[in-house]
Amino acid sequence: MVSDDDSGDGEVRPDENLRNFGETVKAFRKRAGITQEQLAPLVRYSVQYVGSIEQGRRHPSTKFVHRAEEALDAFGVIHIAARDLNRRRGIASWFRRWAELEDCAIALCTYECRSIPGLLQPESYARAQIANVPPLATTEETEARVAARLDRQKLLHRIPYIVFSFIIEQNLLERQTGGVEVTRELIDHLLECAKLPNVDIQIMPTIQPIHAGTDGPFRLLETDEHEWKGYSEGQQTGQVLSEPRDISLLQQRYAKLRIQALNPADSVGLLMRMRGRL
Repeated sequence: MVSDDDSGDGEVRPDENLRNFGETVKAFRKRAGITQEQLAPLVRYSVQYVGSIEQGRRHPSTKFVHRAEEALDAFGVIHIAARDLNRRRGIASWFRRWAELEDCAIALCTYECRSIPGLLQPESYARAQIANVPPLATTEETEARVAARLDRQKLLHRIPYIVFSFIIEQNLLERQTGGVEVTRELIDHLLECAKLPNVDIQIMPTIQPIHAGTDGPFRLLETDEHEWKGYSEGQQTGQVLSEPRDISLLQQRYAKLRIQALNPADSVGLLMRMRGRL
């Protein structure tokens, strides 16, 4: 029996990762000397579904991946391509380039005034944040985003260590996204992260008349080739910056922010006091 899709994913705007997976399936289908019409019954999906996969317009279900791998005798390549695709699924298209740069970073600096950085979010906070932002995510979209966010957090524990610096606005905690219990879990998680030898967390006080971050959030990282990159993000858009002038500007601002925020020890003290009041 041919099914349309049991993954819950409809067609999406094509992106490079989906296109690469689709091209992989198409290449092995042609190697096998069969058409989409002939492949469809072998994988027990419709011809339209197979076409959408090959054109990069649809996320493949787990069943499709397994069946295509077996039907096309792909030497494990389709499985490998699917794993790579799933690593980037749940990450916004405009953020993927920065996520790739994070993988080869030796230092990462983050200033945030909108929400707790993804690398520091416990699962409960991540789910609450996703649930708050329209349009409402489907169950599958939510799970993909949460999984991608938690997977990125492995960077905190990677050996050799990446050196992390986070500057977070105090009002992000006072907002109590998701409610009191989620905020308790968030603060507990931040306190655990602050114990890591490669992680500095600094809180920017709610009252701070001198503030170098009023132009908005940004990030800086140093690659393993000792090149500095910057990242600036807004609604539905993000930009990786590499021009020396832009990097210099962000580094100057971050240096000021580190002075203006509470130091790491005082930040931990503030977090503990906030936790005690909840």
